[in-house]
Amino acid sequence: MTRRTSALLAAATLGALLVSPATAQAQEKRPHLNGQRVGYFTQWGIYSGFSAKKVQDSGQAGRLTVLNYAFGNVSADGTCFEANAAGQGDAWADYQRPVGAEESVDGVADAPDQALKGNFNQLRKLKAKNPQLRAVISLGGWSWSKHFSDAALTDASRKKFVSSCIDLYLKGDLPQLGSAEGGAGAGAGVFDGIDIDWEYPGSPGDEGNVVRPEDGRNFTLLMREFRTQLDALSGKKGPHYLLTAAVPAGESAIDKFEIGKVAGSVDWLNLMAYELHGPWETKGPTNHESNLYSDPNDPTGLRLSVDRLVGTYTERGLPSKKAVVGVPLYGFGWTGVPAGPRGNGLYQSATGLARGGTLSYKQIKELPGQVFNDRAHGASWKYDGTEFWTYDTPEAATAKARYVRENDLGGVMVWSLDGDDERGSMIAALDKGLRDG
Repeated sequence: MTRRTSALLAAATLGALLVSPATAQAQEKRPHLNGQRVGYFTQWGIYSGFSAKKVQDSGQAGRLTVLNYAFGNVSADGTCFEANAAGQGDAWADYQRPVGAEESVDGVADAPDQALKGNFNQLRKLKAKNPQLRAVISLGGWSWSKHFSDAALTDASRKKFVSSCIDLYLKGDLPQLGSAEGGAGAGAGVFDGIDIDWEYPGSPGDEGNVVRPEDGRNFTLLMREFRTQLDALSGKKGPHYLLTAAVPAGESAIDKFEIGKVAGSVDWLNLMAYELHGPWETKGPTNHESNLYSDPNDPTGLRLSVDRLVGTYTERGLPSKKAVVGVPLYGFGWTGVPAGPRGNGLYQSATGLARGGTLSYKQIKELPGQVFNDRAHGASWKYDGTEFWTYDTPEAATAKARYVRENDLGGVMVWSLDGDDERGSMIAALDKGLRDG
């Protein structure tokens, strides 16, 4: 992830009865879309005006197969939990906030006495309108991976952690936290699986993260425990619960994973195939964030690319159909960039970062400058004579989706849906590339 988240259910049993048939019916009527199309929906997006209704109205929802809700946190005692505390959790956004008719996916406002409100209820409504869409709770991310190592440390801690996540998010036993919202089974049927965004096992991530040498092996065991408990929850006739994980682009971090063994537990891995270069290279050279193929002219000599990353994972035992390629809906910018011999600002020095260094696709597309597309290497950028922005255009996104289809990979993933424009142009571009023909 970028460096940087209906009617009253009178009782838990009634809630389960209301949800389960609807879920089964949705699965039976689920239309076919080629490849997995995974979009991360950020918990905090509502505070900047992004909502599930915009996912619907932009056309994104109809072109997605999975919506990953980011994020759920891991407590110091190794459990999934909900809270209303800065830096710890936002139950208000998740399931307590009343959503008015104008912001609701189906145009119906939350009733005062509903047990489930907020984003979770809107996800439920989004799924009802889009039978092919499943929702998955993503755990961790850059800011909330601190205690994964503790949760995965022993057999007992893994069992405890997995059980707590299933109880909270799949069985829907949401704490009431001093309000009417929540209660046993209140959130049942919202989520169809779990995505693990541990950044990163055995490697440094955000400051303060617990990191151990044995994290890689314990990650394997944790994913195995999730698969075991999810299958037990399904039983013989229940739905298949998804299990996925977001995994890094850096080879030193990849080295800590047991890719072949993890592959046996997961439905797929979301490859974070972006941030190959970025703002940490403050003075440049300007470079590509997520180029499809390596460019021999890259002055760093690193030859980083999406294609190389995919090869790294498949060579280490990930079946191609379980490789879902990440596409950024944001980009990085430098300023004080000379045109250089080619006149386009690529691979040039910079005086510093432009506009804070990071903007969404929808913001970059409105900036002045000329858009350049390097079709040979699957890269695009914008340059106005001083500012250089590396980002994926719709054309570049379509090329990546075609690459996924032609190489029999699992699909595409985007971080994050709120970075797209109001017409859902980037999701539409990915859809175009994944379709046959």
